[in-house]
Amino acid sequence: MPAAPHGGIGRRIAYHRSVARLTQQQLADAAAIHVGTLRKIERGARGAGDGVLEAIAAVLGIDPSLLLADRAQASSQVRAAIHTLSAAIAAYDVPDDGPVRALPLLQEAVAQAATLRLASQYVQITRHAPDLLVELFRALQAAPPQQQPELARLVASALRSADAVAYKFGALDLSARLIELMRWVAPQADSRLLDASVAYVRTETFFAAYAHEPGLRALERALDAAAPAIDPAAVAARGALHMRAAVIAGRAGNSDAAETHLADARRLGDQVPEAIYAGTAFGPSSVRIHEVSVAVSLGGDHVHRALEVAREWAPPPELPAERRSGFYIELARAQLWSGLPDDAFESLKVARRIAPQHTRDHRWVPRGRRHPAPSEAGRR
Repeated sequence: MPAAPHGGIGRRIAYHRSVARLTQQQLADAAAIHVGTLRKIERGARGAGDGVLEAIAAVLGIDPSLLLADRAQASSQVRAAIHTLSAAIAAYDVPDDGPVRALPLLQEAVAQAATLRLASQYVQITRHAPDLLVELFRALQAAPPQQQPELARLVASALRSADAVAYKFGALDLSARLIELMRWVAPQADSRLLDASVAYVRTETFFAAYAHEPGLRALERALDAAAPAIDPAAVAARGALHMRAAVIAGRAGNSDAAETHLADARRLGDQVPEAIYAGTAFGPSSVRIHEVSVAVSLGGDHVHRALEVAREWAPPPELPAERRSGFYIELARAQLWSGLPDDAFESLKVARRIAPQHTRDHRWVPRGRRHPAPSEAGRR
């Protein structure tokens, strides 16, 4: 990808550096760049490539897209890379010859992609995911039997990271293909935990098609097949499926099923600490966020519950950025439904500060208007 335009990048870096109370020398040292290079970037004498921007943003603890002079550039970079993801999976079963890293290095690369997904860093995912997927397909095809289950798990995780980009940016056909590949590879891992994770992600296809009742049936079948809740990982797998089922039941207008699944998710969430399990955040805080989503999805008299939750609680900073941003987007929908457009606008600003890429391209966040559009919950 080309370097970002000179524009206001330097001014943005200088601003965030001052907020972080770092000197130019300190920032340059921490980002592993020459201080003279940083000085030139800050005064607009030279541009900054993607790697430099990511290194600086990492030190400053911010999303790299906040440094771009044109905030839309991050979205355009992702959209331009969608076709490379499509090409990467086209030959999943007949990969070309090429290098394959050792298993520990592949594990590290896949874990990094999952971290980027949870942080809503879609630009960085698109930069690395296509080549990673091709390499993993090669590795899976050539793997000895004892390595195939682990490689299948890695392929599924990498596909999930790629799907996060496709789904969030409206490439729904590509998203569906990625999910079907997850379903293809999951049996090779021979893991009920992975099967549950794939069922969780597959719900996106039902959301996209507004096929909420079939989606609820698919999740309930996944719950029937899920591993017994005898250890934290299995508890979290079942709890995440219940969270997802509660939301899709809410969108189907099935309040009884939504409340039942939410109660089960809450019960399971109280049994484990908030953490990432098999790539999904689960625990008491995640359940609380889904409680807001369910209330908004049900609409009508249920929406007040979302406002009550927000008055009593806010997502803790240790939650993944995507989760926290999603909470404020859902809260904005509830506030708009309740006739509080200014509060809704403020909630969207918080969501954008937490995860700019996730918020900017979210299906329920409008472009070019001051307030969010009425949600589908408002038409129930």
